[in-house]
Amino acid sequence: MKKIAIIGRPNVGKSTLFNRLVGRRVALVHKQPGMTRDRREEQATLYDLEFLIIDTAGLADPDDSNLTKSMFDQTMIAVNEADVVLFVIDSREGCTPYDKELANALRKSNKPILVIANKAEGNFEQFGISEATSLSLGEVIPMSAEHGIGTGDLYQALCPYFADELQPEEDVFFEDESAAEAEAEADAKAQKPIQLAIVGRPNVGKSTLINKLIGENRLLTADMPGVTRDAISIDWSYEGRAIKLIDTAGIRRRGKVTESTERLAILDTDKSIQYTEVAILVIDATCPFEKQDLSIAEDLSREGRAIVIALNKWDLIQDKTKLLKELQEMIETHLSQIKGVPLIPISAEREKGLDALMDAVLKIYQLWNMRISTAKLNKWLEFAISNHPAPAINGRRIKIKYMTQIKTRPPTFALFASQAEELPGSYTRYLVNNLRKDFNLPGIPIRIQVRGSKNPYVKE
Repeated sequence: MKKIAIIGRPNVGKSTLFNRLVGRRVALVHKQPGMTRDRREEQATLYDLEFLIIDTAGLADPDDSNLTKSMFDQTMIAVNEADVVLFVIDSREGCTPYDKELANALRKSNKPILVIANKAEGNFEQFGISEATSLSLGEVIPMSAEHGIGTGDLYQALCPYFADELQPEEDVFFEDESAAEAEAEADAKAQKPIQLAIVGRPNVGKSTLINKLIGENRLLTADMPGVTRDAISIDWSYEGRAIKLIDTAGIRRRGKVTESTERLAILDTDKSIQYTEVAILVIDATCPFEKQDLSIAEDLSREGRAIVIALNKWDLIQDKTKLLKELQEMIETHLSQIKGVPLIPISAEREKGLDALMDAVLKIYQLWNMRISTAKLNKWLEFAISNHPAPAINGRRIKIKYMTQIKTRPPTFALFASQAEELPGSYTRYLVNNLRKDFNLPGIPIRIQVRGSKNPYVKE
């Protein structure tokens, strides 16, 4: 699949154009420049063209900081990987001296370049075209990414680069292959990538961990909090299993978040958590389990996500045995809803413990998808009730009739009982704890829904 990279100064509308081509709002957009820092890849379509689109950091006037150099390096990697480059300028501001410097850098790449004169709605179209033409880079396309103006012209300009992929209309055949399509769809579903989010407080090593897992400096890292803003997804595989790694912004306590850009980044992280399947909660072993770490773990559990806890910077710990024991006790006390969650010591920087971490991810993903047959479940339920009967309410004992698993991801069970609304939470917790122990389901959220409807298969 062809790749198209979007390049330009900060705040010229690169992420807005990226979102327009992807078809949904995935990149953060804000009036403050510099929201995008890492490069982001997503599948995009423009009419019948399908391609990978790469959003890059806005390249401002360079300085000597390591972060700025890393952003420039990441952008040039995107240019080198791309089949076509979209160089975006702001029609309202015209070409700045730095636009011309960027144009010179792009010219040396020998890549096909289309100049996008963005924000060209209203009276700015002709001004934007004349300014962009002065760069002498190639075809100029006036657009308004925000309003969807100019996408037809962009399509026409891109078509020559997709000539080998576009089929003539007379060569397209439609056949009845519903069975084959259904089989292919089922096969694709089985091979669907695991959505794996890396979450945690700022500056605990989330981006470093992903870089070490994939074996390249794909994400920006620095000795300062808040480097990552967008939730960046990366396709990867581990031992033949497809995985979509999602790097997220560091989550601070809500009361400490004052800047609108950080609020946007945290909202983007929250959205990623809602769609993820497994989350690696990265914790700094040198100052473990602060209140915010526990809060993040509780949020993940509430969303029903499978969780693995990575104790990063483990190489800096002196008494490892003592600390590990203390942390395990703390989890049992404060995170009882995910009792038995894997706690994996790692050093992302030194690449220690990463295989153990990923093995724990695959194992807990399997448990998260586990289904227990109704026959096994009710045989177990009979034993659990005989050991600890449900309590009596107002002189009438609650009668538990049967139980069945109604969904996976996470395992969710329906418990049918008389006086269902009166069954105390302590009894459902008793059932959850024994389910976890007897069916070997450590570390994943388990949900029980108590229902009062009658069992249609049992005569009373």
